[in-house]
Amino acid sequence: MDKQELRRHIRQLKKTCAPESLDTQSRHILRKLAGHPAFQQARTVMLYASLPDEVRTLDFIEEWRNKKHIILPTVVGDDIIPVELTPDSPMQEGDFHILEPQSHPYEGPLDLIVVPGMAFDRQGHRLGRGKGYYDRFLIKYPEVKTIGICFDFQFLDEVPAEPHDQVIDEIISF
Repeated sequence: MDKQELRRHIRQLKKTCAPESLDTQSRHILRKLAGHPAFQQARTVMLYASLPDEVRTLDFIEEWRNKKHIILPTVVGDDIIPVELTPDSPMQEGDFHILEPQSHPYEGPLDLIVVPGMAFDRQGHRLGRGKGYYDRFLIKYPEVKTIGICFDFQFLDEVPAEPHDQVIDEIISF
């Protein structure tokens, strides 16, 4: 299966899942993330504001907003720009209907980057939505630990990969 076919397949699987099931899986996945040593030790964590078909991170972000230094991605042109989520940063829908903090770009160090994806495999290969945003972003942070989070049906034996695709260090699934 090539990347486009796999994206279509995963989108179909998502449509067959009950929202309650995805909510339950999301809570379980995010409990695992919260208990992970890399998350516990991290001071500055880049998360992502989830779309409806992704592991639901919005409540998790709010839970940790005042406990850790949370950074969220914003999309500007063809790039992800990390933005600090301050205690009073308002969130506004940006490109692709993703909630983004209305704050200043963050230029400091990151301890952990949590990455969404359409699919992941055991080797750390990630299939994104096809625009390469995370590949271009992650190449700038080769020393930072990355953890992909996904639903059980998104964690596969193999995902098609190309040389420019960035490998994720670890995957947490249901």
